[in-house]
Amino acid sequence: MKKLLLTAIWTSLFLTSCFTKSESYPLDPDQGYTLVIEGFDWGAAASKVILTMQEKVSEVQVEDFEVHVKRATDCSALHAHDAEGRLRIHHAYVSDEKGATVSEGKHVTLVLVATPHDRLNAPMMYFGQNPKCPGNRWLDFNLSIRGTDGHTWDKEINRIMPLIDDFDLSGRFTQDNITLSYASFAPANVEDKRPLIIWLHGGGEGGDDPSIALIANRAANYAAPEIQAYFEGAHVLVPQSPTFWMDNGKGQYTRGEVDDMYHHVLMALIKEFVRENQSIDPNRIYIGGCSNGGYMTLKLLLEHPDYFAAAFPSALAYFAENLNPADINRIKDIPIWFIHSKDDEVTAADQTVVPVYHMLMEAGAGNVHFSFFDHVVDITNQFGGNDHHYNGHFSWIYSHTNKCQLDFDGKPVKVDGQPITLMGWLASQKRAH
Repeated sequence: MKKLLLTAIWTSLFLTSCFTKSESYPLDPDQGYTLVIEGFDWGAAASKVILTMQEKVSEVQVEDFEVHVKRATDCSALHAHDAEGRLRIHHAYVSDEKGATVSEGKHVTLVLVATPHDRLNAPMMYFGQNPKCPGNRWLDFNLSIRGTDGHTWDKEINRIMPLIDDFDLSGRFTQDNITLSYASFAPANVEDKRPLIIWLHGGGEGGDDPSIALIANRAANYAAPEIQAYFEGAHVLVPQSPTFWMDNGKGQYTRGEVDDMYHHVLMALIKEFVRENQSIDPNRIYIGGCSNGGYMTLKLLLEHPDYFAAAFPSALAYFAENLNPADINRIKDIPIWFIHSKDDEVTAADQTVVPVYHMLMEAGAGNVHFSFFDHVVDITNQFGGNDHHYNGHFSWIYSHTNKCQLDFDGKPVKVDGQPITLMGWLASQKRAH
């Protein structure tokens, strides 16, 4: 922490310049803090912390505060540099209790630096095949915020997760002794039937906490206003498998050579959800997923070729060698938009999506597209742009942010002669009767 109060003279100047209502910081250490967690292209991060003041303030500076974090988990021992340290503050401003800017108020929001390289500000960690905590898991994430006059906030009293908070996370569906949890979103102020977007998570988001399936790879973005606008409001359903979608029932992966253990109960959940939500248009049900979820997307198309209006799998994990001509003929008339990266080392394109795409095209598919990226890059242009490469498996970044426009031949996908994005194309699809 910078020693900002070394002299009485500096202190006097500091307090005079920053505050207009009090001779010292009007801070309330008993109020605790509100933590804001958001989903970014690379995963979840603590993006803001909101503090409550004793009195109204109209001005605040970044240098007035220091933020320290301690992270812990029962899943694994953390290295010292991953367990605790200081979080950088990018900006500070006067706000309301939810973080909205105001000219004068009793709250201060600290905007934290969130980048793919700052692991300490991640409240979630990926534990791989850890048998105790497989995949992504929330951490114990505790902040201590200290003001320059010595006041400290070290208790989280509220948590805000933009978009995630708009979902109902309580969904549960049981069939054949298998229980799937799920998150759901319903558009507001719509009177007619609206489409349904189904997203199936990857192999690292299984369990019984749907918030993980929403934020670990930014799937909650299908409820974002900029995507909802394409559909003029759409329902969103995000089911979660207890283990992983490609589980063959023995805890091992199937790549299409044998059945997985979940596709029957998953389809039953989808049909039950549609029945219970009468405002869903049954002719505009769209399904997508990444990796494990890409596998399951294709599996459900094969099993129920007349149910879905369109599909958008990314990082497809279904092996082409496990598809026969009859399988291809069954799905060739379904609108599908594949997304993959050439440098994906987890679901190698030459074993999965490339031959599947070619088989569909050779079978006469008329509305199948394939955005094939060289790399998965920093689309925000904040961390290096095209020169910053994420893991090649992360092609779902392009799905969640609606950054797919080009087809396999490098030309724009068009509808009615006009270039269109993935979400625009998806919204234009309707199941044929």
